[in-house]
Amino acid sequence: MPGEAVTLQLGHYSGCVGAHWWGLQAAALRGPAEPAELRPAALLRFGRGPGGTESPEPRLVALELKGGVGALREDGADTEPPVSWDGAVADYRERGCASRDTGSRRGDAAGDAKGNPGAAGPGSSPAGSQQAPSIRLWSDYLNVHLHPKSLHVIRQYLHDGDCGCLEAFGQGESLLQDPACVEELEDRLHFFVEECDYLQGFQVLCDLHNGFSGVGAKVTELLHDEYSRQGILTWGLTPVLSAVGVSKQWRAQSSCPAWLGQVLAVPMVGFFPPQDPQKSFQRLMNTALGLAHLSRHSSLLCPLSLSGTLGLKPEPPVTFPYIKYNASLNYQSSAILAAALDTLTAPYRLCSSQASMLHFADSLTFSGRKVVAAWAALPLPASSGSSLPDVLSAHQDVPWKLLSSCKEQRFSSCFAQSVVLRGIGQEKAPSSCPGQPRSPLHSCESPEQVLQQYLHSHFPGAFSTCHVLQQPCHTQPPFPQFFSPLLTTRGFLQDRAQGSSSAGVESVPVLAALQSCPGLLGLLSGLCRELRPRRWGRPCAAGLEHDDVQEALEELRTLAQCYEPGAGADGSEDEGDSD
Repeated sequence: MPGEAVTLQLGHYSGCVGAHWWGLQAAALRGPAEPAELRPAALLRFGRGPGGTESPEPRLVALELKGGVGALREDGADTEPPVSWDGAVADYRERGCASRDTGSRRGDAAGDAKGNPGAAGPGSSPAGSQQAPSIRLWSDYLNVHLHPKSLHVIRQYLHDGDCGCLEAFGQGESLLQDPACVEELEDRLHFFVEECDYLQGFQVLCDLHNGFSGVGAKVTELLHDEYSRQGILTWGLTPVLSAVGVSKQWRAQSSCPAWLGQVLAVPMVGFFPPQDPQKSFQRLMNTALGLAHLSRHSSLLCPLSLSGTLGLKPEPPVTFPYIKYNASLNYQSSAILAAALDTLTAPYRLCSSQASMLHFADSLTFSGRKVVAAWAALPLPASSGSSLPDVLSAHQDVPWKLLSSCKEQRFSSCFAQSVVLRGIGQEKAPSSCPGQPRSPLHSCESPEQVLQQYLHSHFPGAFSTCHVLQQPCHTQPPFPQFFSPLLTTRGFLQDRAQGSSSAGVESVPVLAALQSCPGLLGLLSGLCRELRPRRWGRPCAAGLEHDDVQEALEELRTLAQCYEPGAGADGSEDEGDSD
């Protein structure tokens, strides 16, 4: 049976995604004991907390900048007693823990069951309003205990400010060239590694858009050199770029595009002010260099973002039919990515699986394709009581959204994919005519066969692995309640909105996939194209030699060529059936 994984969080947005991810693990532990499909021990360690009670903790090493964790101490303790993992959700909302940064109550951060900010505490919004909750840091909604070895604050740089921030790839690389910093990181890693019965690998959550891309490059190199037989799965994270800078001072104009208010789900706060060209180019450089270096030393690399693009030209963020989120809030965008991540990583956390992280990566990254794209339907549109064949048959096109900031292909095509579906009942649908199935999906004998048949009809030439879980994705607070009122408490569709129910959406069915697909050609080659004609000034390439940048971009171009249809293993729509 595959063993344990050690997770690293590198950067503040990675901390935002991580805080929600650990919250999802906590919610799953509070959920029904059966069926036991996912192994909590794959991600969590179980130590003894206060009073001798068993206390689950993430097997985590998190690097953050000064000021990035509020009053959360480096030993993982809060300034106030933390929320108990096995306490009721109502208790979580009502207990008055001081905010780690703004002075408001932690209940304000989680909001009420409908996702509205609480009424108590300075800076909070009135109940029922659509204004942003008073959350600034991922520690504001972290609801799990951290081990004293987990959190390391890098004091040379500030999390927020006009100067002293970790802005450039080269600055991040330089940090991990300091022997003292490397020794600190290795000490924390060795602690978690040595207590594992069988280490299957590392999950690296890394900011791509800032200097932490350089930190991630050196961290993955260190892991590759010291743990060459373990898997290294890297998730390159970027917040919604097109929403950066939205403020109430920029009032709505008649020329404001219609999608802005729909996506942000707030009263119109105005059009986006122009971005600083130097900072935009800095971000582009960090992203390109990060992808090149991270793919070099990772078993698999997946860019994850709800931003419409990782390039310089702004594009609208990803939208979901049954989620109305504020794209400018990291608290909300990171929750969507965390739910996708929790589903995407299920294959090497299954109780029934024999596959390790390394096998998982190898099934997707053959022919040099180390970068994969993520897709998710969150929630998967389904009516309560519908069978799996009925749910999938209702969708002529796969209903998921792309979460990797690359262009969707005009036709279905991919080289390989890993697909996970969770939270849909597995009972067989009755046939309308005895002995005559309504569709090919209704004639399948198992849920996995149903999903496999569905995938084959959309991606006939792809190498597909699939898993079907009964356990849904748990979405109780502090997960934001930004769901459509057309969803039931279990995330299924109903004919009419559910009025003023205070239960909220406690879980949702999810369909998610990692794909090696031609769409990544445009992402990777586009980054190189945008950087090629430009001259790199000292602020953008701080700590880097011109030849180093050229080498990384050439590496990225070579990687992009692997995604041309027909490159390596046949993957085009015309040739796919010959695989």
